[in-house]
Amino acid sequence: MNQQEKIVTMFDNIAGTYDVANRVLSFGVDKRWRKEACDKTYTLYDKPVVDMILDVACGTGDMCQFWDTHAKKKGISVKEIYGVDPSEGMLTEARKKGLNAKFIQAEAKDLPVKDNSTDILSISYGLRNVVDRKEGLAEFYRVLKPGGILTILEFTKLQKQTLPSRARDFYMKKILPLVGGLLSRNYEAYNYLPNSIEGFLTKEKLVEELEETGFEVKEAKGYSLDISTLFIAVKPA
Repeated sequence: MNQQEKIVTMFDNIAGTYDVANRVLSFGVDKRWRKEACDKTYTLYDKPVVDMILDVACGTGDMCQFWDTHAKKKGISVKEIYGVDPSEGMLTEARKKGLNAKFIQAEAKDLPVKDNSTDILSISYGLRNVVDRKEGLAEFYRVLKPGGILTILEFTKLQKQTLPSRARDFYMKKILPLVGGLLSRNYEAYNYLPNSIEGFLTKEKLVEELEETGFEVKEAKGYSLDISTLFIAVKPA
């Protein structure tokens, strides 16, 4: 079993408790991060009709629901929302919710989508789990329309150690694995999270990779002591 398969199996195993764990571990603030990502993306795209939104590493469908809800609030017509994830366990949980979205099992580096067909592509807290990340970013670029938007929410590695960053690291490395492990009965999975952040990119390095892929980065903003970072990038028209 390769590294990507191990990660997918881990998410299959925690799928049933994933939503509860997310709400508890983030104190519900992840909803605010997702809402702001949607609002800023729709404002930047500024079109009354959106043909397709593709949420990659969709998990249990949280972001698909946010895209749908906030489009309706803004009076935007979204024709199709697709959630894509390699974990069938996660997709099973997503389908139970009866969301206005279709769910497909696939990897980020091999999306079953035509070239230049997607208006908005999002990936929330899943880019760290894409082993072949540069291939994934190239695939995102391929499927987006010229002028289309890539929206990323992610936990990035902090470049400098500050008092807030030490507090974040303490929570991530000590508290989160304990609480997440208790909720899911899978301590290995929630030890993986802080380790995956430590092995990931800084905000600045991810901006570089996006620009190397061909994207124009419009925003890279940290939230809640830089626990979460929002990236918004555009495929040039």
